[in-house]
Amino acid sequence: MSQANTTDVTTYMHTVGKQARAASRALAAANTGDKNSALMAIHDVLEAAKQDILSANKIDMDKGKSNDLDAALLDRLELNDARFDGMLQGLKDVAALPDPIGEVTDMTYQPSGIHLGKMRVPLGVVGMIYESRPNVTLEAASLALKSGNAIILRGGSEAFESNQAIAKCILEGLQKVGLSEHIVQVLQTTDRAAVGELITMTDYVDVIVPRGGKGLIERISRDARVPVIKHLDGNCHTFIDSDADAQIAIKVSVNAKTHRYGTCNTMETLLVDESVADNLLPKIAEAIIAADDAMQLRLDDKSQAILNDNNALKGHLSAATAEDWDTEYLAPILAVKVVSGIDEAIDHINTHGSHHTDVIITDNYTKSQRFIREVDSASVMINASSRFADGFEYGLGAEIGISTDKIHARGPVGLEGLTSQKWIVYGHGETRA
Repeated sequence: MSQANTTDVTTYMHTVGKQARAASRALAAANTGDKNSALMAIHDVLEAAKQDILSANKIDMDKGKSNDLDAALLDRLELNDARFDGMLQGLKDVAALPDPIGEVTDMTYQPSGIHLGKMRVPLGVVGMIYESRPNVTLEAASLALKSGNAIILRGGSEAFESNQAIAKCILEGLQKVGLSEHIVQVLQTTDRAAVGELITMTDYVDVIVPRGGKGLIERISRDARVPVIKHLDGNCHTFIDSDADAQIAIKVSVNAKTHRYGTCNTMETLLVDESVADNLLPKIAEAIIAADDAMQLRLDDKSQAILNDNNALKGHLSAATAEDWDTEYLAPILAVKVVSGIDEAIDHINTHGSHHTDVIITDNYTKSQRFIREVDSASVMINASSRFADGFEYGLGAEIGISTDKIHARGPVGLEGLTSQKWIVYGHGETRA
């Protein structure tokens, strides 16, 4: 099926599902060496095809600009030399990770004589729906392969050429080592009906991972019959405590907001303790504006009183509305609020945050421990940029997504998040009385 040929999507999707289920069962027989050999074969094919992939990405970028994609989506869509090299390194990193499959833990003897424990096993078949970010195609494929799962990938139409070029390399790599070409299947249609089929194919798909805008993830969560690993948005906070180191506060705040805008771990709200706000808030605001002259600050009343007469910030300030505290901007916009202390900061974050990633800047151990205990987020950090909330930075090799749910996985989802455990029992003829 080509991009243009979207007839009989149901038949196509069920064929893909059957192939994925069969491939997942065959993959269960592969050992760690087999999987690592496949990852490195894909690496070599991908490296040789670099110019073809970048050329395909340019086609997507040109179309995206013609279709007036916003800056955040274009940023996610672009593959440059650095990102391509990162994709290659990601394959090596995943290959170097310990294989979780087959790990046995918690072995105990019971009074009956049986010996039992838990074995880590693949989930089976993963379905992934995502927008832009063609590098996700490779990251998801590598994590699924290493964790023993087959995967069905449905990228956005804006990245169709890039995804198909990467898929060709993955297929060739799998063929080189004799593994099923259906372990990784990148859908060859952009018909939205394919998504509706994928998220309801309970006979063939064990979990769905959506990555993209809030509207996409809300739709998937509402309509899916297959379990979903997800986060809706990334409304991340940095709280500058009264005991913060000033230089760390400035450096971390600038990085958390201006490093990249189109990511779910970018700071969207800055909270500053009122006892240090008069001195520290102007320095942080000036540094953020200096990093990007397009930045706009949305201020509460106390922040306005401190910053409105600052000539260096003229043209960058406006009053915050109630909506600003709940918004993931994905743009050079930052909400700023002065709070009375850590109690108000924690309450604000738990009320308005998205439970993704939140940061405290402080040298006070007691308050830092309160913050990490009481802030209900998937990642909670002390004196570090929220931009570290990422599977690669967490040593997972890559991530298939980030979950703000509490079951089955939370935070960046790597190899272990794509596995489950089953009970295993060793007996010697025991029978139950």
